[in-house]
Amino acid sequence: MTALPVDAVAAVLLIPIGAAALLAVLPSYRLSARLNVLATFLTLLAALSLLAVRPAPGQFLLIDDLNVVFIVLNTLVGFTTSVFSATYIAHEIEVGRLTPASLRFYHAMYQVMMFGMNLALVSNNIGVMWVAIELATLTTVMMVGIYRTPQALEAAWKYFILGSVGIALALFGTILVYMAARPVVGEGLDGMTWTILVRNVAAFDPALLNVAFVFLLLGYGTKVGLAPLHAWLPDAHAEGPTPISAVLSGLLLNVALYALLRFKILLAAAPGVIAPGPLMVTMGLTSLIFAAFMLYRRRDIKRMFAYSSIEHMGIIAFAFGMGGPLANFAGLLHMTMHSLTKSAIFFAVGHISQIKGTQKIAEIRGLTVTHPVLGWGLVLGVMAITGMPPLGIFMSEFLVVSSTFAREPLLAIPLVLGLLVAFGALLLRLGTVAFGEPLGSTAPAEASYVPMFAHLALVFVAGIYLPGPVVVWFQHVASQLG
Repeated sequence: MTALPVDAVAAVLLIPIGAAALLAVLPSYRLSARLNVLATFLTLLAALSLLAVRPAPGQFLLIDDLNVVFIVLNTLVGFTTSVFSATYIAHEIEVGRLTPASLRFYHAMYQVMMFGMNLALVSNNIGVMWVAIELATLTTVMMVGIYRTPQALEAAWKYFILGSVGIALALFGTILVYMAARPVVGEGLDGMTWTILVRNVAAFDPALLNVAFVFLLLGYGTKVGLAPLHAWLPDAHAEGPTPISAVLSGLLLNVALYALLRFKILLAAAPGVIAPGPLMVTMGLTSLIFAAFMLYRRRDIKRMFAYSSIEHMGIIAFAFGMGGPLANFAGLLHMTMHSLTKSAIFFAVGHISQIKGTQKIAEIRGLTVTHPVLGWGLVLGVMAITGMPPLGIFMSEFLVVSSTFAREPLLAIPLVLGLLVAFGALLLRLGTVAFGEPLGSTAPAEASYVPMFAHLALVFVAGIYLPGPVVVWFQHVASQLG
């Protein structure tokens, strides 16, 4: 029985990297798009098998309840995004925005990105995790600049510079954790192996751990997109291909968050160290309120939903910072619902911007009249992301607010204020885009609606009923997070 999970973990890593090598040389768009979809589907199947049976932790690889949540979500959204990407990129080729060479680069980098994120999630070594997140970041940097326009190159350069600063801070924090561990567990790989660190953290120097977490929070917080470290994110969303916007909001931000949660668990097991919760609560609330007000100033539809991602990552960071079984459960649920909903929104927005030939909100009107399927799909997505019942985000936000009222009633005031401000901004923009006198092209859409509505269906079902095994699973993970 042990061969299956070991092979499954290997498949989660080897399928993407093997597919990347093939996609780098395939000249045919149809063949490469199908291979990209097939590779992500097989990776998803391998990830799902880890729900049943898991290997014992090794020196480099670890599968537990926490990272299985992220692995399954990562591979699911990676698969559905590859399906959306097939029709989206076909249009980009037809209008001449992508060449055959850039097409091969795009598909190869997509799989390298999936490999990097999967490796970060399954790693039992904090150094390997850092390298994997940097690999995933660099691939997305290159994909953001794939159109080679001045705006795209500027966005990629900004992403690279700010991402490099963030990852350097995270590296310094990782080194400090190793220095704290070395006197206790000795030199070498043991000082960077997660399972060994957790067992021995009570004997580590608390002063070093305190400084380490500050650097880790700032470093990985940059990748999460938390304000005031968010400046790269709106430009990257606005100028890169829309499938990458979906992956950034739905996946890469979660991977950086996962790294933060690992170190939060580490500090929770160490006596005499600072509580990581208040720091995460502060950055989460700052991100929520800042992004909520900034939504009113957006004129680009992709940039607007990028700020929505900053808002929701703030909510998630706030929930995990509050801690406790209910808030942690709410954080896990909100992270899952946000990934599914925001990627569905970007699926709609990608096809809408192609049809209308613009991302400017002022030039998009009456979508429910000209393109009813896309228009109503966007309406459902916005209703979900604003927390309207009975959709899944309503339930997760309700749990976050109720747990805050129960424990820190004063914090609930800015939390609810931020949620209401963001709610008003998104509904205001939705009214102009989806309804009213049609404006812009009325050409029929060549789009794949299955990924968008599949995600929205999952979010709708989760708002009404969560299966018992999922509830038990999330409760168990919530108890581990402290």
